[in-house]
Amino acid sequence: MAFTVATDIITFYHPAFWDLRTFEEVQAWAGAHPRQFWEKVLHTLGETGVTGLELTFGPGSIESALAAYGTAKAFKAALDAEGATVVSAFVADGPKWDGPADIQAIVVDAERRADFLGELGASLLVAGLPMRKTFGERPPVFVDLRYMERMADIAHAVGEAISRQDVKLALHTESNSTLWYERDIDLFMAITDPRYVWLCPDSCHIALGGGDPVRTAQRYDQRIALAHWKDALGPIDRHLVIDSTIFDQQQRYMTDFGKGIVDWAGWAAAMDRTSGRDIALIELDMAPDPLAALREGVAVVSKYRP
Repeated sequence: MAFTVATDIITFYHPAFWDLRTFEEVQAWAGAHPRQFWEKVLHTLGETGVTGLELTFGPGSIESALAAYGTAKAFKAALDAEGATVVSAFVADGPKWDGPADIQAIVVDAERRADFLGELGASLLVAGLPMRKTFGERPPVFVDLRYMERMADIAHAVGEAISRQDVKLALHTESNSTLWYERDIDLFMAITDPRYVWLCPDSCHIALGGGDPVRTAQRYDQRIALAHWKDALGPIDRHLVIDSTIFDQQQRYMTDFGKGIVDWAGWAAAMDRTSGRDIALIELDMAPDPLAALREGVAVVSKYRP
């Protein structure tokens, strides 16, 4: 497989890119004009040197792609025309894993996504564990062995089901989630079967939790199927309120590639030992100018992965 630089579809969610004022307006416009949404995304992507995409919640979702093109085959033809591929899909809008989780519903949803990925020639489904509660909130949620065993049961069921479709399940290390601190990762990795459950480390989020992304990547190099490349200004130094604004709150701790604390040379070297070595997925959440931001990201990746 040739080396692929990819990005998540969220890169294209900034209202300024669409001459709109809010993300809600972007969602509404893209929902009414899915074909135009995808045509602009794919055309822009074709000018950047980035050739891979990770799908996620709308408007860059599986449902949106089907609304625009009708079938996975037709969507793939549109990707092919721009020299692009889908490398993965992130489950951000599926059945919840916390609370009274319905494992069968989660599995069916994952199988549906895996079917779509398979038709595109992609083989990675990325998911995250539930978010923590705000520190001090009652009743508390303790991320202990008992908690992780419940998460492992779900991950095993999903991972085994989609493995039959030749798709891997990789768990993402999101800030303020129950898979954030290095200790969380160690605990979850220790009790999950490496044949069915993989890791998608995010260099920025691990750093925001006070961890060392390079050390984590080295420790789990045999279980990393994909990684998100993103820089951080430094660890989050206080407890954030975990509510609907948490992802916006996290943004001020992130920065452009090469301007933060991530050791990119060490990270790239660690990635080269993983099964995900052929893809570098750069994360540029809601870039006002995706064309410029992605070109800059490609330049940074190329410096360490020529």
